[in-house]
Amino acid sequence: MNIALTGYGRMGHEIEEAALKRGHSIGLIIDVDNRHELIAENLKGIDVMIEFTTPGSAFGNISATLSLGVPVVSGTTGWLNDYEKAAELCRKKDTSFIHSSNFSIGVNLLLKLSSELSKYMNDLKDYSVSVEEIHHTKKLDAPSGTAITIADGISENHEAYSGWCLEPDVIPGKIPVRAVREGMVPGTHTITWESDIDTLVLKHEARNRKGLAFGAVLAAEFIAKRKGVFTMSDVLGF
Repeated sequence: MNIALTGYGRMGHEIEEAALKRGHSIGLIIDVDNRHELIAENLKGIDVMIEFTTPGSAFGNISATLSLGVPVVSGTTGWLNDYEKAAELCRKKDTSFIHSSNFSIGVNLLLKLSSELSKYMNDLKDYSVSVEEIHHTKKLDAPSGTAITIADGISENHEAYSGWCLEPDVIPGKIPVRAVREGMVPGTHTITWESDIDTLVLKHEARNRKGLAFGAVLAAEFIAKRKGVFTMSDVLGF
């Protein structure tokens, strides 16, 4: 594939390295200083765009690329109020689009396990759940998109919960989510089910950004020859 990158920070560099290792090429790099170059002429010959930018610029980048019929993989969080607009544009332009709050294979396994566990926990009334996420101090949104996805998955499968709240708020029927910003932590997500007699914990701790980059390239390979709106569950087959 010939890949375009929108966003060339730490994640953009990791994605470039992962793509080259898998035999792909990087045909275009768009960053803050050359956003004006995201035009049809420069996207000729591009098979897919991988977008990791900021909440304020993500939808503009995604919609501009989809409008030109180029498939988009997006890993930016904090912009999802406009997600349905992007999905609709994708279908209108007969191209492909995938967004994930986290492209890590391990995190997506955690999401699947958490959702399944939540179903069983419906019959175990003594347990309550909480979610914690820890990220580096430069992460702009809180809680993380992954923590929100985890909480939404629990809510969809457990009758006692309908949504989440960000600590220190405590709202009955909402899953408490704690967001911590410290150091250069790539990302740690912990789901805790607790009762008076024991504690059950599901946890994913990223050691670096390589897992995210690999998953994003894997998603790009998946959608490059397909049409439609997809999720990482489609990519991973569950």
